[in-house]
Amino acid sequence: MSDGSRQAVTARPDLSTALLAGKVEPPAPRRGAVSRRALVDRARRDGARLVVVTAPPGYGKTTMLAEWASVEDRAVAWVGLDRLDDDPGALLTLLALACTPFSSDVGAVAAEMRGTGAAMLGRSAPLLASALARTRTPFVLFVDDLHEAGSEACRDALEIVLGGVPPGSQVVLASRRAPGHDARRRVEGDLVEIGPDDLRVDAAGAREIFRAAGVEQGEALDRVVERCEGWPTGVFLCALLVRDGEDPASLMGTDRFVADYLYRECMTLLPARTQHFLRATAVLDQLSAATCDAVLGTSDAAERLRELEDANLFLVPLDHHRGWFRYHALFREFLLAELDRVEPAAVAPLHRRAAAWHVEEGLEARAVEHLLAAGDVEEAAVLVGRLALPTYQEGGVAVVTRWLDTLGEAVVEALPELTVVAAWRALLLGESSTAERWAAVLEGFDASLFPEEDRVALESARCQVRAAMCLDGPEASLACAAYAVEHEPVWSSWRDQALHLLGSAHLMVGDRDAAREAFVEAVACGAEAGNPDSVLLSEAELAVLALDDGRWDDAQSHARAAVDTVDDHHMEGYSTTAIALAVRARVAAHRGERTAAERFVARGMRARVPCTYVMPFLALRVRLQLGYACLALGDRTTAAHLAAEAAEVLRRRPRVGLLAGEVTAFRARLETVAATRGAPPLTPAELRLLPYLQTHLTMAEIGRRLFVSRNTVSTQVGAIYRKLGATTRGAAVERAVTLGLLGS
Repeated sequence: MSDGSRQAVTARPDLSTALLAGKVEPPAPRRGAVSRRALVDRARRDGARLVVVTAPPGYGKTTMLAEWASVEDRAVAWVGLDRLDDDPGALLTLLALACTPFSSDVGAVAAEMRGTGAAMLGRSAPLLASALARTRTPFVLFVDDLHEAGSEACRDALEIVLGGVPPGSQVVLASRRAPGHDARRRVEGDLVEIGPDDLRVDAAGAREIFRAAGVEQGEALDRVVERCEGWPTGVFLCALLVRDGEDPASLMGTDRFVADYLYRECMTLLPARTQHFLRATAVLDQLSAATCDAVLGTSDAAERLRELEDANLFLVPLDHHRGWFRYHALFREFLLAELDRVEPAAVAPLHRRAAAWHVEEGLEARAVEHLLAAGDVEEAAVLVGRLALPTYQEGGVAVVTRWLDTLGEAVVEALPELTVVAAWRALLLGESSTAERWAAVLEGFDASLFPEEDRVALESARCQVRAAMCLDGPEASLACAAYAVEHEPVWSSWRDQALHLLGSAHLMVGDRDAAREAFVEAVACGAEAGNPDSVLLSEAELAVLALDDGRWDDAQSHARAAVDTVDDHHMEGYSTTAIALAVRARVAAHRGERTAAERFVARGMRARVPCTYVMPFLALRVRLQLGYACLALGDRTTAAHLAAEAAEVLRRRPRVGLLAGEVTAFRARLETVAATRGAPPLTPAELRLLPYLQTHLTMAEIGRRLFVSRNTVSTQVGAIYRKLGATTRGAAVERAVTLGLLGS
């Protein structure tokens, strides 16, 4: 079993920049395309903040957006999506980067677009919406190929962002499917819809297409348009056929959908070498001369790409330097089908070579996709095992989840590296029952079947999960953590976590000096390994130890270091951040910085949601520190609710050593404090639901998102309204923003 390094391998800066530029740089208008200026002018005159262009492939959606961008006198932002962007963090990051050039407010929050799923909806999306709302420069944001980011999480995040578009600005969405943001806006008259019927070409448009292809076609144009039903790409293909001496009327037949036939005829007119080049390079989402040469084992790909571009063969440039391209989506689908038909044995080797090139260039996430396409599940699994935690740390929780889902439970259960990833993912996200199941799977591996080195690594991994879950009491957790520290070498990327778990176990048995020593070493080790989790957790625990000793200056230093780590690594929403925010709130309250303390409490209360009984040490420490911070602010009501939550954690995990006594002592402290007025805090379940009030999802739809019944949603919404003193969604959201529960 490999170590599973957490060190993310990054692509060369120039390569990363080139790939990103292709996504946020408007393409040049396509030569010879039918002008859509009338549609553009209509959408601009309407003034609706949302324009939705929906049509199947080949109707010129991208072409229309590119033409619009080229004539727009307002600031222009462009986002082109691919299948790897079906993650709210990736989507929001691209939207922010695209808008940064004309909005300093957006630029200030662009780095905050990563995080866990809950933080995306509760913080990142409203942050971006608020920044856009403050933008004084009128703009048009174009989002092309939105269907590539069609998950519910992406749709929900985008809806929140759209709510921040100010009057005078517009967002233009191009997609194969309706994006789902149109019902309310249609009623409000704040939507322009452009569909296939609007994009069909007539005889005049067909004449433009034929002329651009170097063909003069006369009376047959009406028949061409009729046979193609105004489909622009079909008309263009007919033009290519006529250019090569064929009669489109005799070739097309009567089949309503003629794409495959026309493409096949187009291919047969090309040299065999060019046909092979097209089929083979279609495995690439984005292609350059270097990637094509790597996949084909050639050295003349640059010349081939120039020839294809000159021939106008559905090659779309992704940058103005024409270094990166993609195939027209419909053409690529055809080419992949042709590859399967003509060269089925070549598919897997092509994907393997593409994977090898992406690994060499530091684009390992894309390499995973190619390995999966090649059917190399085991090799993909090994790569996922190495990338999963760094990807999680960078906010790619949805990416890790998709990888694990794609590999399938059978593969994950068969490989200890992936089982460890699945277990820690569930632990850190507070998915209690899922975490317990994966921990059981991890325990089920027969260590005797592995080589000695892998047996030790497996046992260390199991020990760390056991120590975190504290199933068998503090002494067992201490023994497990000690084993992990002893057997994780100094260069191991897991050693910092083992040290933090060791410090936590020492605290449960009352050895504060040993705990302090372990936390100090964990900070140093985590910093060297580039693991912010261990750094912020251990700095926070050192701050708590200092508070307990009355060393407030030391506590402030450690607490500030912990929160700085959270902010520097943009980790808002991670369960591990809650303890850092809680202790920082205590320090701020002690120093009389009430506003700051209240903000840290609000952030900590939000971050506590995934801190469940499956990691009882963290769950209890978070609630105790938040509780003491609330008492320092005079909020006994919230402190009492945190005490009740701690009691529930103890009910599920009673064997936590001295922590149980700390909870008892806190409850006794509450008895000495006078009751305070005020609404109780939102529960974890209510905080999970709160971000969805920013959307226009129905109660039933929210229930499906959260896997609860409509009645449960209705009850929780009523509780949110009552606690926030609101009677409508808008008022509840506004109050939550004021309290720091959303968008901060």
